[in-house]
This record gives sequence, structure tokens and C-alpha cells, in this order.
Amino acid sequence: MKIVADFHIHSKYSRATSKEMEVGTLATWAEKKGINLLGTGDFTHPQYFAELQGALEPLGNGLFKLRTRSTPVHFILTVEVSNIFSWKGKVKRIHTIIFAPSFEVAEKINSRLSRIGKLASDGRPIFGAHVKDVVKIALDASPDCLVVPAHAWTPWFSLFGANSGFDSIEECFEEEAKNIFAIETGLSSDPAMNWRLSALDRITLLSNSDSHSPSRIGREANVFDCEMDYFEILRVIREKDRKKFLYTIEFFPEEGKYHFDGHRDCGQVLAPEESKKLNSICPQCGKKLTVGVLHRVEDLADREEGSAPKNTVPFKNMIPLDEIIADALGQSVGTKAVDREYEKLIKELGPELSILFDRSAEELSRAALPRVAEGILRVRAKQVAIEPGYDGVYGKIKIFGKEAKQESAPSSRQMELF
Repeated sequence: MKIVADFHIHSKYSRATSKEMEVGTLATWAEKKGINLLGTGDFTHPQYFAELQGALEPLGNGLFKLRTRSTPVHFILTVEVSNIFSWKGKVKRIHTIIFAPSFEVAEKINSRLSRIGKLASDGRPIFGAHVKDVVKIALDASPDCLVVPAHAWTPWFSLFGANSGFDSIEECFEEEAKNIFAIETGLSSDPAMNWRLSALDRITLLSNSDSHSPSRIGREANVFDCEMDYFEILRVIREKDRKKFLYTIEFFPEEGKYHFDGHRDCGQVLAPEESKKLNSICPQCGKKLTVGVLHRVEDLADREEGSAPKNTVPFKNMIPLDEIIADALGQSVGTKAVDREYEKLIKELGPELSILFDRSAEELSRAALPRVAEGILRVRAKQVAIEPGYDGVYGKIKIFGKEAKQESAPSSRQMELF
């Protein structure tokens, strides 16, 4: 069966997250998005773990469903953890995602992790131990666990981060490197950027939303054609089975908030070649620039841009539907007009990802405002203009250009649709 999976999200117990990040609301939004396998996030948090045990029914195949209502959405136990530790005189900050096949296994992991950090302090707990110890703890709890470096390229808290990362999986995980089968590319990179490193040829590239609010789930995702079964999905990821792993769904990486180099306080944003000429120093204030993902990829790459190994899993770029609607209407995401058009399209055409990728031009033209339908088709054709993100600032995407706001004012006929 077709599985659309978003493995990495957070609960309401993580910092800077919506209070609506609980499994009931998440299941509702997953149906809207077209996600049928969703990570729980945050299973190490004691209160959330108890809530998960009460809300989710084990299916006997490593996955779960809601006890309270029928839904096509399945859940998989996941958590992101943070390791901050000293290594050869430098401070390293790495985030990883742990996958677990049962409450019993997750409980074993939680018991071990509670000895090295405070699990109740945050949904994404922080540990002072070396990151390889997380791999050992997870695999000691069960060989069916999976540990995946999260948002592997972002400057802070990542495997390859310019400010606190390493130059290779082997350098980072040492003797546990053999147990790293996948990395998460993150919003600021896409698979094509990762293909430039031959060292990653054996690695499966996963894409997830890292969502902190329900409406953002599925902004990146993974599409499989296999049984809805934890152990089969684990096998597909570990073996990089291209027959079963169909493709990933990706942000345009320029939209990610660490794609280019820059300094937010001074409003300086620079491509890697410009930053290198300045020795990564802000030309306005003289402080060090935040070196972005593209710069870091180019530092480590041993292939030219556009190169690809033979065993790649394809990907599709997307812009979230509410962002397309907002650009078409010349309004902001979250306004009433944008939300109404979004809900109308979901009701008439089905889940968001189906609208973005599968619905025909004729179907779109019948259900959507003309400008919205045109915007969806432009995104499919990658006819977009993007100001790259930098130093924690998301990139700005324009589908219609400067004329969008003037031309997108609804006519009286269109206003009736609101």
C-alpha cells in the first residue's frame, strides 16, 4: 500500500510548540494533509508517554492507532533528543531521532536515558553524553530501534553543522557508525545537495516536517509502497530499498531558514562564494556570519552540482497549500480568507498532498479560485522565485511576483465563494 510518512514532529511538551500538538488533533490534521503514518514525537517525556499509552492502541506490528475513533492514520513511536558534549576540546551539539517498535521498548529507552538527563524538562531532552551513547542505548533496548541524525546540515545541533558538527558519520558516531542507516536532510537541504557527497551513497535520505504545530505536519514527508508495518518500513530504510521507497516530498531548500550564509541582526544574506570572499565575516558589523547549509555542503562535497549516484531515491518539491493560497490572494498565512479557501479545497478535492501533486488542471480549475489553481500548477513546474533563508530567517517564496497582490483581489463572483 502507499504510505505517506512524517516521522519527526513534536508534542505540546516541547519548547515553542502549539498546545494542540496531541495525537487526536494530529490525526485530524494528518487526514487533511494526506499523511497516513505519523511519528508521535517526544515519547521520552513522562507525561506525554502516559498520554500516548492511554490514547494509542498497539496493532502488533510496531505501529499504533487511536483508541477513541476510526481513522486511517497510524502512529509510530519517535522522539528527537539533543546531545551536547565535549569532543577533542570542542563542544558538539547533535540532534537525533529515535524510532521504537513498542511501548515496552520505549520504556526501556526512557529508563536508561533518565539516568543521564532530565526527561521531564522538555519534550526534546538534552544529554551531556556522547551521541554514540544514544545509539547504544536504543539498540540495547531493541535491535529493531532506528537512530537517525536529525536535520543533518543545519548550523546548530546537527551531524554536519558548520558550528558544532562533524565532517563525517564515522567521525561523529565512531564504532556506532555502522548502525547509522539514514539521515534527515532537513528543510534547508534537499536530496540533490546530499548526492554531492559520495560518503552518503549508502545512506537513506529521509525528509520530515519537524513540525511544532498541526498545520505544518507533512511539509516534508516520505512515500513508501509497502506493508503498513514497522518492521517492513525499518527494512526498507535500512536496505535503501528503492522499489519500496518511492520518493520524498521536499521544501524548496532555499525556503529553509539556514540555506544561505548571513547575519540576521544586520540583514546580511550571502551566497557561499560571497561569504568565502569575506572569510565569513559580516561586512556591516564585523561579527562572524552564520554559515549556512549550502556553504557546508560545498565544503564537504566531492561531486559537482547536479551529480547523482545510481541508487538515489527521487524527490518532489512542494510549497504548502496555504502558502500558495496566501500568495495568490496577496494575504498572509493564517488569515480568514486563506483558511476558508484551504478548507474548501480540502473538502472538495481531498487531502492537501493530493491537491498539490495529483489533481488535474481541470479539477483544480473547477474547485479553486483561478489564481490559486494557477499557483499550484506553477509550483509543480517549479516556476517560483525564492529569496533564500539565512541565519534563522525562513526564505521568501513568490509564485506570482510583485503583481500578485494587485491582481489577486477577488472579484464579486469570487467573494461569493467566501
